[in-house]
This record gives sequence, C-alpha cells and structure tokens, in this order.
Amino acid sequence: MTDPLSASLASTLREARLSHDLSTAALADRSGVSRAMIGKIERGGAQPTAVLLSRLASALGLTLSELVARAEGSADRRLARLADQPTWTDPVTGYVRRSISPPARGATELVEVSLPAGASVGFPADSYAFADHQIWVLSGHLRFIEGAEVHDLDAGDCLQLGRPVPGTYVNPTQEACRYLVVLTKR
Repeated sequence: MTDPLSASLASTLREARLSHDLSTAALADRSGVSRAMIGKIERGGAQPTAVLLSRLASALGLTLSELVARAEGSADRRLARLADQPTWTDPVTGYVRRSISPPARGATELVEVSLPAGASVGFPADSYAFADHQIWVLSGHLRFIEGAEVHDLDAGDCLQLGRPVPGTYVNPTQEACRYLVVLTKR
C-alpha cells in the first residue's frame, strides 16, 4: 500500500466482511471478485480499482462513499469541510473521486469525479441497484454508456439513470472532465 487511506480501506473492507459474517468465498460469490483478489486487497497486497471497490462495497450493502468514510473513521460527522473530504485515485485510470457529502449516513450522497482525458471506467449493473443515480457534468465532456444507450453530456447537462444496467463513464476528449454523481438510496 502506498498511502494511509489505501491501508485503511483494506482493513475496513475486512471488518465489513466479517461484520456481515461472510467468508471470503461468500463475498467473492456476491461480488464477482475472486477470493484471491479479495485476500490480496484485505492484506494490503493489491491496490483495488474503483470498479473492484464498488463491486465489493455493493456486495456488502455499502456505497463506495460509505466504505471510504468508514476507512477514514469519519462515519458519524455531519459536516464535510473541503480539506476533510476524502479523495481516492483509481490506480489504473487516474480517475479521482472526492466524497463531498458528510459521511453521516444520510439518504443522499454527492461525489465529485475528475476523469482524465481518454479514460473510461465501467461499473456492473449491481453498482446502480441500491440508489437513484444522477450525473451532472461540471466541466468538459462526458460520454455515459448506460447498457446499450449512449449519452453525450456537456457542462451543465444532468442525466437521471434508468433501471440498473452496466454503466461506463468515458472521457473521449483531450481535456479532463469533472462531474458530480448524486446518489439517493432507495
């Protein structure tokens, strides 16, 4: 692990799995992530991607923001000052995710994402199953592929996702794209 948040995510993931009384095999079945990879992540031997963390969090009934808040030990705060908002960088794509919302377990979460030029990040349908999901583009251009439907979004555009299907965020441009993800638990 290269940073304290990654190390804390590893132990938080293990604690969440154990609190659900799940074996590594059971979490693997629920998440579609191999037992070997879960073991590596929990031991700090691998830095997970956004997609892997999202799959694991969903299988544990958590959002990625909740998992990060727990890892930071800040799950009960109601105020999130800019300096205290956790950021996490996907080691593969360079995608930067900042949890804006206070981590106290409210129904709505705000997450700001910076997607580098040319990058794409795809998530399975179960990542969208537990919450209503909107995407508001703050700057740049974002292509969101929702199942078979393609949405090209520019600054100011807001998309309300439909039924849960696989989704891919794509930045087809030469400039970074910033967008806000709004999740409201169902």
